[in-house]
Amino acid sequence: MCVLLSGSKSPSQMSSAQSSQLKDEVQDFWNAEPCGSRYLEGAEDFEAFDAHARSRYALEPHISQFAKFSLARGLRVLEIGVGMGADYLEWLRAGADATGIDLSAISIERAKRRCVLAGYEPDLRVADAERLPFAADTFDVVYSYGVMHHTPQPAQCLAEAWRVLKPGGEARIMLYHHPSLTGMMLWLRYGAWRGKSMRRTVFDHLESPETKTYTKAEGRALMQGFESVDIQQVFSPGDLLLNAPSARFQSAVCRLAWKLYPRFLVRKFSGPWGLFLLISGRKPRGDEVSRLNACQGIRKST
Repeated sequence: MCVLLSGSKSPSQMSSAQSSQLKDEVQDFWNAEPCGSRYLEGAEDFEAFDAHARSRYALEPHISQFAKFSLARGLRVLEIGVGMGADYLEWLRAGADATGIDLSAISIERAKRRCVLAGYEPDLRVADAERLPFAADTFDVVYSYGVMHHTPQPAQCLAEAWRVLKPGGEARIMLYHHPSLTGMMLWLRYGAWRGKSMRRTVFDHLESPETKTYTKAEGRALMQGFESVDIQQVFSPGDLLLNAPSARFQSAVCRLAWKLYPRFLVRKFSGPWGLFLLISGRKPRGDEVSRLNACQGIRKST
């Protein structure tokens, strides 16, 4: 199974050399600027990490409910793409037996420091989401917030998430939606005058190289084989211009747009244009797994 996005290559079309090169570029991007690092103020001490977490959850208050931290005690959890470890630390605080991976070694080191300063021993390692170094049927929860759309082969990441989940386990994945307000703003800034589509503009200019976006139907297709699939759509801080503007948006026009942006009206009328798709699905139990093995084989072959 493969979802082909406009302006991108399917996994079957992408050679291993191309995939490896793209993965190196993505790794370099996140090593240079670990996710959320613009909100880490001051030294990397407990107070700075605590302030970082407060900023994160104030900007994205839906995270706690989606992740279900409060229900995690005693569960075996894998977080794919820990970034600087804010969510990973919440798993530990909730009493989960949590493991985390990231492609960025610098992010892993920051996440480890964060956990140690908070009094926890983390199980964190550099690893590839497309080739998870874990046995099948290991985890109760696989959680990946805003990560898989940065990989060359997101369908392979979902196949791996399926493999390492226990029967009855749940995957909770955040992917970027198309279309979105963030995509529209990037299109106006970079794509409109060059004749690019919104999706291609996001592919070229949102965060790391070749960032993919999904309609709800495409997101559901990626979850093929999972049961009880649920998709919620919410605004990102970028949709509402709540986040601190990056270096690319420091002009006088951009600063004025940040100041005058009609956030109340956007929240009220633009729900279908939110960037974040919060997707959850359950791996079937027992005989249900055997029934869907053929689907799994298709997923692995892409």
